[in-house]
Amino acid sequence: MISDDTPFQSFDATTRPETGPPRLAALRKELTRAGLAGFLIPRADAYQGEYVAPCDDRLAWLTGFTGSAGFAIALRDRAALFVDGRYTAQARAQVDSGSFTTVDWPATRPTAWLAEALPQGGVLGFDPWLYTPDQLSAYETGLQGTGITLRPCDNLIDKIWRDRPDPPMGALRLYPQALAGEAQADKRARLGATLDKAGQTAAVITLPDSIAWLLNIRGSDIPRNPVPHGFAILHADGAVDLFIADAKLTDAVRAHLGDNVHVHAPDLFDPALGALTGPVRLDRGSVPQWVVDRLDAASIRHQWGDDPCVLPKARKTDAEIAATREAHLRDGAAMCAFLHWYEAQPVGTLTEIDVVRALEARRRATGKLLDISFETIAGAGPHGALPHYRVSEDSNRTLTAGDLLVLDSGGQYEDGTTDVTRTLPVGEVGEDERAAFTRVLKGMIAISRLRWPRGLAGRDLDAVARYPLWLADQDYAHGTGHGIGVHLCVHEGPQRISRASEVPLEPGMILSNEPGYYREGAFGIRIENILVVTKAAPVTGGDGRDMLAFETLNYVPIDRRLIDPELLDKGERAWLDAYHADVHARIAPRLDPDVRAWLDAATAPL
Repeated sequence: MISDDTPFQSFDATTRPETGPPRLAALRKELTRAGLAGFLIPRADAYQGEYVAPCDDRLAWLTGFTGSAGFAIALRDRAALFVDGRYTAQARAQVDSGSFTTVDWPATRPTAWLAEALPQGGVLGFDPWLYTPDQLSAYETGLQGTGITLRPCDNLIDKIWRDRPDPPMGALRLYPQALAGEAQADKRARLGATLDKAGQTAAVITLPDSIAWLLNIRGSDIPRNPVPHGFAILHADGAVDLFIADAKLTDAVRAHLGDNVHVHAPDLFDPALGALTGPVRLDRGSVPQWVVDRLDAASIRHQWGDDPCVLPKARKTDAEIAATREAHLRDGAAMCAFLHWYEAQPVGTLTEIDVVRALEARRRATGKLLDISFETIAGAGPHGALPHYRVSEDSNRTLTAGDLLVLDSGGQYEDGTTDVTRTLPVGEVGEDERAAFTRVLKGMIAISRLRWPRGLAGRDLDAVARYPLWLADQDYAHGTGHGIGVHLCVHEGPQRISRASEVPLEPGMILSNEPGYYREGAFGIRIENILVVTKAAPVTGGDGRDMLAFETLNYVPIDRRLIDPELLDKGERAWLDAYHADVHARIAPRLDPDVRAWLDAATAPL
C-alpha cells in the first residue's frame, strides 16, 4: 500500500540497453533446444490489458523497451522490435541496436519481415496465453506461401527469467452503485439475456475492466488502472463463475457478489471450460488462443462475438456521466492550482521531474486521489516530440527558455478517470511554434464543435482534427482520441477517434480529443480535452435529422500566449472565449483567492 506522502510516480530507469544482448543470447539457446526458428514476444498478458504487471513485462525485460505498444520477434540470427510512430525515438534510446533492429510498424508488417528473414521457412513458437485468435489469424494469413508456420509452446522468456516477479495479489473493493448507476445483479441479468437471445449458453470474459464493470468491483493488481486479474464465465441465466485468487477477496466483496457469483481458484478455470455446454461466446479480439484450444479439445462448440460487456460499458449511465463530470471539475481545479504555481517559477529553475511532482501534489491535495491514471508525460523541448515520453533521473531535463512543455496527465478518483494535456511555454517561444500550436488548437476546436449524423464511426471524424495541419504539410502519428472509463482504464475500447476505428459513436461514450504535432529533436505540441457523446440540440431551420454532438467534460485554460489569433476564424475565437468563460464559471469557486486571480487573467477573452 502506498502511504499518503509517497509519490505514485517514480523516476527510476527500469531498463537498460546493455541487458538485452545476454538475454537474447539465452533465448536463442532455448530456441535451439525447442527446435524453433524463432519466438514471438508481444507486450501482452493473458488479460490483453494495455498495462501489464511486472511479472508479465517480458518485452521490456528482453529488449529494454518500456512503451505501452510494440512487440518483438527473435530469430536465431537476428531480432526485431516493432513499434509505431509514437515510439520510434524512444525505442532507439532504450534498445541495443546491435541486437534488435527497430522496425516501423505497421508500415512494415511482421509477416513481410519474416518472409525476408526466413526465406527457407521455419517454425515460430508463441505462447497461446498471450495471443488472440485475431492476432494469430493475421499472422497465418500473412505467412501463406512462405513455408513459415506457427506452433504453440511454453513461454521461452519464462524459462530464462530467473528472478521473475510473482503475480500480483491486489485486493478487490466495491464500486458504489450510486456511481455505477446499475446494480451488478441487474447487469448480469441484462447481459445474460442477450446471450440467451443469441442461443448461447455462456460467454468467457477475460478483459479485467469488463469483469470490474460487470460486477461493480475494482481491483489493484496493476498500477494506474484499478482492475483485477482474473477470468469469468457469464452464463445465460445471469450467473457468473469468477476465477480469482482467494486472497484478493474480503468478506464485504463476497457479500456484495451474492449467491449467483461463484468464486473459484484460478486453477479451476481449465476444468470449468471443459465442463461447459455450447455454444459458448468468445471474443476473438481479446480471448487467449489457449481458451479456444481448450474448448476445441473438449469438443465444445463456440461462436465468435463481442465481449458482452464492452459496448454496455462504453455507453455510460447518467450516474457515471454525472460522477465523471465532478471528477473532471475537481481535477481541473488541481490543474489550475498547478498552472498558477508553474507560471510563478523563474525560467530555468524547474526540471521535468519538478513539474511531475508539483502536479501530483496538487491532485493529492484534493484528498480524493487514489492513483494517477497513467505515468505523467512532462516533455520539454525535444522530449516533447516523444508522444509517450516518461521522464527518469537519467533523462530529466531543465526547462529552458524557448522550450515548449507537453504536459499530459490524469488522476484516478472513485468518481472518474481524468486525462488532460496542455502545452505550456517556457519563456518566449518562436513564431513557428506558435503557428503549429494554433493549427493543433484549430483541430481540437473543430472536433469540439462537431455535429454528425448518428451511425458515423471515429474514422469518419478523425480527419476533421487533422485538416488545419494537413494544409501546412503537417500531421501526427497517433489517433485523435481514445475511449475513457469511469474509474477504470484511461484507454478504453471500443470507441476511438481514429482512422482505424469502425465502431459507431453512441450517446454516453467518453473520448479524448487530442490532436498534436511533433518535430523530432525540437519540440512537441498536444492539446487534449475530454468529451462525452450526446444527442445534438436541434438547429433552427434544419431538417430535424438524428444528429450527435460532444459535450466537453474538463475545464482547464488553454495557454493564450501560444495562440496566433490571426490564424483563428470568427467561430473558433467564439468557441475559445466561450470555453474559457465556462472554465472560469465552473472552476473559480473551487480555487483559493490567489489562484482565482490568476484564472481571471488566464480566461480573459482572446
